Amino acid sequence: MRIKLYTWFLVLVLVLAGCSLDESSSTVTENNSTKSVQELVDPPDESSSKTETETENLEETEPEYERTEVPLVRVIDGDTIKVIINNKEENIRFLLVDTPETNHPRMDGPQPFGPEAKKFMEEFMEDGKVEIELDVSERDHYGRILAYVFVNGLSAQEELLKRGLARVAYIFPPNTRYVDTYQAIQKKAQAEGIGIWSVENYAQEDGFFPEYVEDPVAVVPTEENPVSESCKVKGNISSSGEKIYHVKTGAYYDRTIPEACFNSEEEAEKAGYRKSMR
Repeated sequence: MRIKLYTWFLVLVLVLAGCSLDESSSTVTENNSTKSVQELVDPPDESSSKTETETENLEETEPEYERTEVPLVRVIDGDTIKVIINNKEENIRFLLVDTPETNHPRMDGPQPFGPEAKKFMEEFMEDGKVEIELDVSERDHYGRILAYVFVNGLSAQEELLKRGLARVAYIFPPNTRYVDTYQAIQKKAQAEGIGIWSVENYAQEDGFFPEYVEDPVAVVPTEENPVSESCKVKGNISSSGEKIYHVKTGAYYDRTIPEACFNSEEEAEKAGYRKSMR
């Protein structure tokens, strides 16, 4: 009888021990089932994990699009540079902006504000880290590479627009990545009336028009047209040969040495002069 009781007690102990083992295994299996296969094979390195804030900051500092650093050879124009790519010299044409020309084969000389744009770009790029960022179409019909240009992380296009040394132009889809940003900057420069926007009608949608830029030239007056403090209306001939007169409230009156003096605007107009636009 005692042997039977002992035997049943031993069986009961073994059964209870087996249930406990099954429950433990089930827990381990359940915990592992919540992990990915990759985590089980290669658990994450906690030392290299980043907080959500750190990840957001990283996203803010890293460029959204790929940029390539290129050695600068020289600045050709305000909106064109020569660089080295794959051991070959290439011309880079700035996307979505246009600066006045400095040395165009079909022009007699530089356009107003062209030399200023080129000089600014030379100073802006001097000893800087030059990077280019491509859009969809990579070259124009001249074979130049079309790109957004950055120097030490700053946009060359934006810096030109901020100073009124370029206009937003040549908007040809699909290369329109930053057009909204550029147009907003241009609008501000226009409102401030700086650079190319300081002259009415000079910068237009289809290009630059130097004939609207007045260039009063300081000339030695002749005896027939003596300079006089009583000169109410000053007549002057611009570098393009246009006759322009300036009144005392005009922007160019004080710095103009007249080639002709008139007592009234009517008198100047009869002599073939037109009123200054500023």
